[in-house]
Amino acid sequence: MAAYDKLIDAETRAFIERTNSFYPPDTIDYGIAEQRAIYDRMCRAFFTGYPDGVSAETTGIEAEGRTIPVRIYNRSEPDDAAVVLYFHGGGFILGGLESHDDVCAELCERTGYSVVSVDYRLSPEYVHPAAFEDAVAAFGWVSARFDRPVVLAGDSAGGNLAAAVAHASRRGPSRPVGQVLIYPGLGGDPTQGSYVGHADAPMLSARDVAFYSRKRAAGRDVSADPSFAPLADSDFSDLPPTVSITAQCDPLSSDGESYRDRILAAGGKAAWSEEAGLVHGYLRARHSVTRAKESFGRIVEAVRALGKGEWPY
Repeated sequence: MAAYDKLIDAETRAFIERTNSFYPPDTIDYGIAEQRAIYDRMCRAFFTGYPDGVSAETTGIEAEGRTIPVRIYNRSEPDDAAVVLYFHGGGFILGGLESHDDVCAELCERTGYSVVSVDYRLSPEYVHPAAFEDAVAAFGWVSARFDRPVVLAGDSAGGNLAAAVAHASRRGPSRPVGQVLIYPGLGGDPTQGSYVGHADAPMLSARDVAFYSRKRAAGRDVSADPSFAPLADSDFSDLPPTVSITAQCDPLSSDGESYRDRILAAGGKAAWSEEAGLVHGYLRARHSVTRAKESFGRIVEAVRALGKGEWPY
């Protein structure tokens, strides 16, 4: 059992307590509609607005008879070196354009890059591979529309989608120039590593992870499908330069480490950083927790560097 009283500092504990006041730890036991209402209310409570000079436009991508909503963020003085394609977290059942609105706006302001956020289809109404198909369609649209290098990015479930897109597109006519995965769930072994050592972590437990996976799979065993679990792929060659940033107090942390190791073993470029004392979902703490603020700075720097074709790791 991890000693969270020693690992987690006072600022982070205050963040956890505030989160729990909006989003109780037993929320996964509620109905899906109620979970979404609770999550949306929590995201509104943590919303910090847009930085000066950032604007956003909401539009839609037409893909095989459906419309995928996207939000495009631009800075008044842009850096056109790259565009960021961002996939939000939420366990594949929660979130959308609003849940990570301010995160994407700040990423745009601090990198100067245009950021495109994707409102992919959610489970259980749309099970795997719906979210993956939307993510791939969004990548194709962004690649064609912007004619700039594309950096993939996402947190939690969104990190899974970013990696899955990287695997699917690595040998296509367009390929991403990098990916930044923020506490991603990549389908690692639930009997090892952080899945065991941090099974009862605050903010996300191993039980939560299993619940979200079951909802996305709709009872099927798709664990060997790389578009569901990128770590299940047998081939890690030709992937774009990858930065994985995880939270120490999180059952998913080992996924970032394992993913880095697989890419390095295949001869690629990959770096992994485990943020000491932080918890899953700490992006919402980037203005209130010093450790989270510093980590967000490292995320911004990773996105900026990959967009310019740099590898400072």
